[in-house]
Amino acid sequence: MHAATHTLMSSGTGAALQRFSAAGMAQVSAADAVSVDSHELLRGQKAVEIKHNGAIYRLQTTKLGKLILTK
Repeated sequence: MHAATHTLMSSGTGAALQRFSAAGMAQVSAADAVSVDSHELLRGQKAVEIKHNGAIYRLQTTKLGKLILTK
């Protein structure tokens, strides 16, 4: 992942997949995507750490209810 911060949009997976495809990233079909509710990930906390390929990412919610993923 090259960018340090990504905002996860809740506008639907189709639009998000199109943005990734337009950015030159690999496109994943909606049938291959797993849906997880953010409340399950956060478990009542404002932020969680996610370990991925040896790096730690932080997923946090904003006051406006948006999600931010940072490395």
